[in-house]
Amino acid sequence: MLESEPVADRPGTRVSWMLVAASLLFAALLLYVLFVGYLPTKQRVLGLERELRELYVREAELQTRLQQQALRERQLAALSAERDALIKRLEALERELAAARRRRP
Repeated sequence: MLESEPVADRPGTRVSWMLVAASLLFAALLLYVLFVGYLPTKQRVLGLERELRELYVREAELQTRLQQQALRERQLAALSAERDALIKRLEALERELAAARRRRP
């Protein structure tokens, strides 16, 4: 079988400074992307999500107010119709009363 010397035992083996520099550059780039790019973007997304939830709450409140206003308008229309009916009934009764008074001597 093939036998090779262990890497650590090889004489003259040196760490490639190019590999070390590339590793440090990669680590620096990773930290830059993480702290300068990712974290602020994540915070912005969280802020936008919070704003969206607030908008949903506001929209629900406005929908509730709109429904209440529509209910009030229907109630007002019903009350107006009832008032008009009562006024007509009152006028009819006043006419009947006036006719009854004229018939009585």
